[in-house]
Amino acid sequence: MIETEAGSEETLVLPPRVLGVAEGELDGPTLIAIGGVHGNEPAGVAAILAVLESLRSDPASLKGEFVGLTGNRIALAKKRRFVDIDLNRLWSYNGSGPGPIHRAETARDAVEVREQIALQQAIVEAGKRAKGPVFVVDLHTTSGHGPGFTAIGDTLANRSFAAAIPVPLVLGLEELVDGTLLEFLDESGFVSTVFEIGQHEEEVAARRGVAGLLIALGQAGLLDASRDSRVHRARRYLAAETRGLPPVVEMRRRHPVLPDDGFQMLPGFRNFQPISDGEVLAHDQGGPILANGPARILMPLYQELGEDGFFVIREIKPFWLKVSSVLRRMGVCRLIPLLPGVRFRDKRRGVVEINKRVARFYALQVFHLLGYRKRRDDGEHLLMIRRGFDVGAPNV
Repeated sequence: MIETEAGSEETLVLPPRVLGVAEGELDGPTLIAIGGVHGNEPAGVAAILAVLESLRSDPASLKGEFVGLTGNRIALAKKRRFVDIDLNRLWSYNGSGPGPIHRAETARDAVEVREQIALQQAIVEAGKRAKGPVFVVDLHTTSGHGPGFTAIGDTLANRSFAAAIPVPLVLGLEELVDGTLLEFLDESGFVSTVFEIGQHEEEVAARRGVAGLLIALGQAGLLDASRDSRVHRARRYLAAETRGLPPVVEMRRRHPVLPDDGFQMLPGFRNFQPISDGEVLAHDQGGPILANGPARILMPLYQELGEDGFFVIREIKPFWLKVSSVLRRMGVCRLIPLLPGVRFRDKRRGVVEINKRVARFYALQVFHLLGYRKRRDDGEHLLMIRRGFDVGAPNV
């Protein structure tokens, strides 16, 4: 059956919400793959379809269930990032549990609100049907060229899952960008990662997506990672592409873009390209926009729609991730409120309030080590949250 969306000017042929399901002969984990949360990013959908075909050709190799979903179907049909509002900025914790957020300024009849509700339902249904732990990979592409990378909400379970894909791992997204689908997945307790697979129109982007999904299937336990030749080939392929890049980086700066800014990124920047202090990165109506120190650039904006001009990232030494893992497993995070100027705002949700006047001498990285990430700065206080599913998740 072909589903359509009737509009005032056109009738669109929509991709299915559920791209397909591949079931193994034995019960096991579930991996949900989502593509096309942004409508100008079809490579993720192509990658999911290719993996479904591969798994269906060899069902005996699969244990559990692989589910492929589309995100913004109408925007995909229109080949636009979004129609009314960005679907990947609408997700948040709604006070009583994870779910869609409808801000006062968000029109309830917006295309993306309907898409959000339907996508959430499909994710929840797949989770309820699962007969084992549930993992999620959200596939995206960027307007700038460069290698693939993963981004996670910083929990140990997410780290372990994403680190199996041999591309740079990006931390700190949750501090700089609100309302992403990843936030909803984390609050729901799913082990999850974003996998950015390249530039929107690159043919290689879908190939990277296939490789990452095969590795994720092995890491999650749906495929035998030690024996499946597809997983071995995928690892070699992605590892060769990213050789020489830092294995872990952290977002340190986001340059926001408003519709009337006149933002123009200088041409030629690539993901992970080194930048130097004072280098001109872009221009807007206020003049040149400069780098504020030596670092690397991520996701430079080379498309019409988008709220993020670029991100600045810096390398994290793997040693500090090991320290962080040890401290979290020891439960040191429970001692945070003993520090002067720090108290629990919401102990059940792991939210702490930091008085900036009292605690100004604390390095933010200390809280990062323990799993706390900044959620809001109200001038006098910082609010930071630690995921309740840090060390493990309820479905693992």
